[in-house]
Amino acid sequence: MAAAMVRRLSGLLRPLSRSVGTSSPQIRQLSGFNRAQPLYRTVTAAVCAPVRATAAQTPCYTLLQRVSALVPSLTWQPCRNLTYFSMKKGKRKTVSAVTDRFMRLHCGLWIRRKAGYKKKLWKKLPARRKRLREIVFCNKTQCRLLDKMTSSYWKRRNWFLNDPYQKYHDRVNL
Repeated sequence: MAAAMVRRLSGLLRPLSRSVGTSSPQIRQLSGFNRAQPLYRTVTAAVCAPVRATAAQTPCYTLLQRVSALVPSLTWQPCRNLTYFSMKKGKRKTVSAVTDRFMRLHCGLWIRRKAGYKKKLWKKLPARRKRLREIVFCNKTQCRLLDKMTSSYWKRRNWFLNDPYQKYHDRVNL
């Protein structure tokens, strides 16, 4: 498996490792020759000078920049919009999407609404609409990730008058 991957990658890198030659489409376009005609037979000294000057002006790219166009997953980064160091105070910032969609209980669990609880309710059966209104607990991995994406402000205990989640804030019978 690894050998096949290396062979494939080396095959991709081989054309990129050559410098810009006279066979590239950009130079053909600059020299005025069409693609059907082989360039190396009809090149004259008058055409070679501007071609060489154009080839000298082409920028040199690193290997990662050349391969990233062929293998885009090399440059993709996971995007969670988490700011590690803010510009004003240099502190970690909370991802606002987390605080909009989830609620943290004091015991450390996170709760959320089911997906699609507001969407196209006219075509859903009443039993399904009732199920979608339920609130779901996040699992351990999700809770840990959401804790990393929020600051300590969202992890402190808050006391609200007539809190409907009051009985869920403390875990019992464990």
